[in-house]
Amino acid sequence: MRPDVTHQQAPRQRLLHRTDWMALLSGLLFVVVGILLVTGVIDDFVLLLSLLIGGLGLAGVVAIVARSIRRS
Repeated sequence: MRPDVTHQQAPRQRLLHRTDWMALLSGLLFVVVGILLVTGVIDDFVLLLSLLIGGLGLAGVVAIVARSIRRS
């Protein structure tokens, strides 16, 4: 049997959580679009949809670039 290891004796591990850029940028995009929609700054549906699709595409490109940089 393994002897009990107290918390003080155990080596401290540093747990890192990598940033999920796609989720972060998509969340920011939806918050900004929501604010613009509620305040009435954007009332054109075509402009709103193109902004949303373009923003999600940009977030996807940033996520792909960040992942490729992280792997190398």
